[in-house]
Amino acid sequence: MLTRRHLLQVGALGLAGLASPSWVRGEPGRATPKAKAKSVIFLHQWGGPSHHDTFDMKPAAPAEIRGEFRSISSTLPGSPVCELLPRCARIMDRVCLIRTLQHTMKNHNSAGYYSLTGYAPPTDDQRLRDSRDLFPAYGSIVDRLAPARQGIPTFVAFPHVISDGSITPGQHASFLGKSHDPLLITQNPNSPDFRLPELSLPANLSAKRLADRRSMMQLIDEQSQLLDLSARARGIADHYERALSMLQSPGVRRAFDLSSEPPAIRERYGRTTYGQACLLARRLVEAGARFINVYFSQSIGGDMGGWDTHGFDNKPMYPILKKYLLPMLDQTLPTLIEDLEARGLLDSTLVVWVGEFGRTPRINKLAGRDHWPQCYPAILAGAGVKRGHVFGTSDKFGAYPASDPVRPEDLSATLFHLLGIDPTTEVYDALNRPLVLSPGQVIEGVLA
Repeated sequence: MLTRRHLLQVGALGLAGLASPSWVRGEPGRATPKAKAKSVIFLHQWGGPSHHDTFDMKPAAPAEIRGEFRSISSTLPGSPVCELLPRCARIMDRVCLIRTLQHTMKNHNSAGYYSLTGYAPPTDDQRLRDSRDLFPAYGSIVDRLAPARQGIPTFVAFPHVISDGSITPGQHASFLGKSHDPLLITQNPNSPDFRLPELSLPANLSAKRLADRRSMMQLIDEQSQLLDLSARARGIADHYERALSMLQSPGVRRAFDLSSEPPAIRERYGRTTYGQACLLARRLVEAGARFINVYFSQSIGGDMGGWDTHGFDNKPMYPILKKYLLPMLDQTLPTLIEDLEARGLLDSTLVVWVGEFGRTPRINKLAGRDHWPQCYPAILAGAGVKRGHVFGTSDKFGAYPASDPVRPEDLSATLFHLLGIDPTTEVYDALNRPLVLSPGQVIEGVLA
């Protein structure tokens, strides 16, 4: 086993004295907000769930708007939910429901980037490509400004890299540098052989050989002056150091050992990729991770994909909602919130359930709903937010906010605020231009 002494021998790359960019500047005179959330679990619902068929139903609307499902009462008076969400109905008194998120991006990649960063994309274009010039993911900002303790990954993302034709921007550190990229896990946590080979040393690689390899790398880097010339090279070096540190962390290794979890708990979360990913998120919170992205699916739609329920390819929306999407939602979200609460973690953990947009009020001719960013929901639960609260109201058809519209940048400002990070803090992009962490406003009405 590697000891702390071995790690110190393997050591850093001797970055002392090397020039490094000044990435961050706070606003003079502004007090840092008090952190309410130690961790955030960001449940990203790729494809865009329909509020009409989940948490903001319109039973008095015409059939082509209200849809097939009936509503049922919940533990939050005046806030019925879909009849296929009975377990969600029982936890509504523990969550804060935002009904009025809105923006103008109608393409998945553009809207997805907006959702994952709180920054509007330069264009609403499905051809928007992943780039190190775009804004960093939430978790990368947290890793730069409020990292987890040594040996614990700050930002973890799993179990997919999401895409729609091309990789969706907003899933990594961008111009902050590779050292702030997430610990990305693309193995299926529901597989019997789920493990992380990168957290164990090969049998033939001793600490001495590892140290020798590091010494050679350092010599090459010094001779070629790569560390002076390339931020990317610095990031790769930092990644290597972080991996070495995690090799020594029993807490990290335990967190990823899902086989140690009682079978009854695993069944409660659901023996699905998403269900076990939500369980893994809870275990990482216990280990000390600070920002965890859980992606509902890799693809936007399909029989076993995300929430993109247009009704294309002779696949009407309601059978997919009934058989797959809504049952999975009703199993995982309540279980995660109840489990965190039972373990005393909900008061320090913020759970965010949100997609990149919603679905059209009117059902289309293919028996589905199309993209609709003008009004859609988010659920917050836990650290620093009100329990049993609804923020904002939609109009009678659920088409537009009737009160209290919220934009993704307002949600981002709120997340940073709850993490104890001033949303007006500036970071500098690759061209040394200052950008605030969030151009939005903290949603005061959701704060406890």
